[in-house]
Amino acid sequence: MGGRLRGLRHSGCVAIELLLLSNAIISLMARGWESKSVEAQQNEAAARKNPEKPRLTRESATQFRDKENLRLSLQSVLQQLERSRDPRHRALLERALADLQRRIETLGS
Repeated sequence: MGGRLRGLRHSGCVAIELLLLSNAIISLMARGWESKSVEAQQNEAAARKNPEKPRLTRESATQFRDKENLRLSLQSVLQQLERSRDPRHRALLERALADLQRRIETLGS
């Protein structure tokens, strides 16, 4: 193989191969930059489509978070109630369900 490379160097083929290789590398790099540019443009377009929501006050943010926590708890209790077979456990879950519903109504869903 060493003899073959020596022969290629003398014929100028190595220079051509290096030129082709460097062009291929540059082309791949350009595609990488292009895709990053497209990604940035897509992100900017998405940001323009979704205008910022109005900022919540601390009190309204707390109330929103409390409602969401209660709704998640309610969902969890409902799932447990579907799976529960023990009458005592079901009674406990039904009381918890009623309490969560009352608290959600109090917050004014």
